[in-house]
Amino acid sequence: MKAMILAAGKGTRVRPITHDIPKPMIPIVRKPVMESIVELLKKHDVEDIVVNTSHLAPAIEDYFRDGGQFGVRMAYSFEGRLTDGELTGDALGSAGGMKKIQEFSGYFNETFIVLCGDALIDLDISEALEFHRSRNAMATIILKDIPKDEVNKYGVVETDADGRIMQFQEKPSVEEAVSTTINTGIYIFEPEVLNYIPSDTEYDIGGDLFPALVAAGQAFYGISLPFEWIDIGSVPDFWDANRMVLSGRLPDYNLPGKEISPGVRVGINVKLDLDKVDITPPVYIGSSTFIGDGAKICGPSVIGANCHIESGAVVNECIVGDYTRITQVATLDKKIVMRGMCIQPEGQFISIEDTDIGWIMDDARKEISLNETQQMLYESAMERIELRTEV
Repeated sequence: MKAMILAAGKGTRVRPITHDIPKPMIPIVRKPVMESIVELLKKHDVEDIVVNTSHLAPAIEDYFRDGGQFGVRMAYSFEGRLTDGELTGDALGSAGGMKKIQEFSGYFNETFIVLCGDALIDLDISEALEFHRSRNAMATIILKDIPKDEVNKYGVVETDADGRIMQFQEKPSVEEAVSTTINTGIYIFEPEVLNYIPSDTEYDIGGDLFPALVAAGQAFYGISLPFEWIDIGSVPDFWDANRMVLSGRLPDYNLPGKEISPGVRVGINVKLDLDKVDITPPVYIGSSTFIGDGAKICGPSVIGANCHIESGAVVNECIVGDYTRITQVATLDKKIVMRGMCIQPEGQFISIEDTDIGWIMDDARKEISLNETQQMLYESAMERIELRTEV
């Protein structure tokens, strides 16, 4: 079986995290979410993977390259153009991207799986494939049941007793939804499905292709399987996914680093004295990070690589990105600090530079000196700062 990973979206609902990284590169305990998908495919002997890219494509292509370091073979289909030296994304839609690949090389010449590059999953792909083949299906969706008040975020599916899809609704209102069973963005297809996708047209799998298959009466099925699935579609999703992984709710997730005490994992070249730092697991600390004596870190927390957590700093349930300095006067509680922003788990954020709080947290590569007045003003300053949400 071959695979395609959908990675052309802009990820606007995950900003500011995705200001300069594409959604598939969002780090879950420092590992890009798409890397866990590649590992899952490899685990189930799916080793040929094509990725459609568009927005910030080089970030994905330069990281995964030809896939050799992950034990797979990877190629890319860029959707966009180069204008005046600048890459401009021009995504074709999830189904349109499939059609472009097929018309270029005929890549889809056997059963293939399509997955979104921005979801954290632990699906048994082999079981899903067995179901697909047992029904002689042209298309199979992996389904999941969710609370009724969340159906407006997803494609909603109605099936008969054998799993055949009778109706597909793309993001219906709660009142109009025919079920609480939703599309997870994981599909198994036969090559014939490409006949239902027009050429050179923006065309979506959920909004366009699936209704066409239902209307044509094709062998279109869905299966609900027990598996963890987190769509990293918003900042709260990013927050929850990191906490879920750290807390062991995805036992098959390949966590980086080495466990140096129960629930505390670190990279290499870390400067840390466990006898002089107060750490409550689960905590991950990235390579080349300094943790000062007397610092306090409470989990679930992720500390990135090349960070500097000064003596006296308190980091409580936070996600701290690479090259971040947390100064001695800081008490951070449930914050995401990365890419020059201090972000609330709900999505509100402030710019560290614009709000002049670099003496509390900043890039670890900068020189920082605190005077006595700044230390005294710390708590009142944090209370004054009004977090804003990007429009």
